[in-house]
Amino acid sequence: MQFVSVQIVRFVDPDFPGWVKCELVDADGRLHIIKDKVPIFTAELLDDESKYPATGSMPCEVVERFRDARGRELVRVSTEEAGIESVERTSQFTLTADLVTTDPIK
Repeated sequence: MQFVSVQIVRFVDPDFPGWVKCELVDADGRLHIIKDKVPIFTAELLDDESKYPATGSMPCEVVERFRDARGRELVRVSTEEAGIESVERTSQFTLTADLVTTDPIK
């Protein structure tokens, strides 16, 4: 399993186990918003009093690795199997390779 680095930007709902809003910027500079349960992104106990932004990660599968016309190493990932999608219902993202790791950022 691989993980994508995200920025946890705020706490949005106290319903157990707590929900947060995260931001992910893809290789084209497009901002994706993901809202889901705190434990998906971090082992930290976050609430509305926590300091934001915080670093987190979400599980993904690598679909493809490639270089673009500018020579950047890119990775297309899917979060569909983990049941995670953006507020726009997107579950595939093309990212710079530095955002994808084998270890969760927790």
